[in-house]
Amino acid sequence: MKNIVLVHGGFVDGAGWEGVYKILRKNGYSVSIVQNPTISLEDDVAFTKRTISAQDGPTILVGHSYGGAVITEAGNHPNVAGLVYITAFAPDKGESVASLIKDAPPGAPAPPILPPQDGYLFLDKKAFAASFAADVDPEKAAFMADSQVPWGVAALSGTISEPAWKTKPSWYLVVTEDKMIPPDAQRAMSKRASASVVEVKGSHAIYVSQPSAVASLIEQAARTLKAQAA
Repeated sequence: MKNIVLVHGGFVDGAGWEGVYKILRKNGYSVSIVQNPTISLEDDVAFTKRTISAQDGPTILVGHSYGGAVITEAGNHPNVAGLVYITAFAPDKGESVASLIKDAPPGAPAPPILPPQDGYLFLDKKAFAASFAADVDPEKAAFMADSQVPWGVAALSGTISEPAWKTKPSWYLVVTEDKMIPPDAQRAMSKRASASVVEVKGSHAIYVSQPSAVASLIEQAARTLKAQAA
């Protein structure tokens, strides 16, 4: 199981995966990073499926944050052998990111999302580091805040037609200090998906701040799937 496809979430692009990419490449994996426009879920699923189709065999599909919704739909592609969620949304049939965040539990931190502009969302730059990237190097967190990708409101409301986690094995990295997706929401989604769970202390941008923890779970999934296929 050597093919890995990495899918980023909202407000960011695929460059944040560089640390994870380097570790996986060094350990012999073939890694592709999807650059989704994050304008609509439908388009992002189509972009992701193109990258999956380009793989030469069974593939592990990894999604961070909103990328979890993308892989939940795109993961139905026949090349996908397993799914890895990195503090990500794992919607069920008919659910969307918008429906999952509608009723935040009492006391959960409210992500500093600014009112939509022309159908797009941004995070408040001043609060970006604290909410999204609290354990990322401050200089890098500032760069992430200033290079935000506008996230289409339509992408949040895109619904899942068939959740791939119902038919494909999945893994989930629960991040306990996440200020964007509450840890209890992560645990509930991972339990519903019957995912193998690892918990790590870190921020929403764990894939940037602790790439080794993220790569470790992906490699665990790869080893398990390889053993099952043998």
